[in-house]
Amino acid sequence: MPALITYRTPVEKDWVDYNGHLRDAFYLLIFSYATDALMERIGLDADSRGQSGHSLFTLEAHINYLHEVKLGTEVWVQTQIIGFDNKRLHLCHSLHRHGFDQPLAVSEQMLLHVQLAGPSAAPFTADSRSHLQRLLDDQQDLEPARFVGRRIALPNQALG
Repeated sequence: MPALITYRTPVEKDWVDYNGHLRDAFYLLIFSYATDALMERIGLDADSRGQSGHSLFTLEAHINYLHEVKLGTEVWVQTQIIGFDNKRLHLCHSLHRHGFDQPLAVSEQMLLHVQLAGPSAAPFTADSRSHLQRLLDDQQDLEPARFVGRRIALPNQALG
């Protein structure tokens, strides 16, 4: 399966900072829209959420800013399913542009399936699990996602 493209957009004027670069917060906005699109693919579109009362909440997100992104650049998000269990979804979004082979940014995320009435954690429906498994199976031939499992830390240094 080719990469799963979940979102496309040009970088808008209101999204750039004084350096002419995409602001930090808007990387997350773009990745958030990609998550919304993924939700539609796994049976959690707006109608389904309204009927079932289920949704996804983000538990944790890490962003690696790898290359600058400028005003007007047409970008897209590729989404790779890393894994899932009864209630959680581990994924990796990567931001790309035409003519540049490296990802511009990468966001590793852990999402929780919830019953909104609580809200409380709830198992994925059989339909969502089936969609997730199909996506995971279709992505078996993809390269392992880079920048997954990283943590922020300073190297050990002698205080001096």
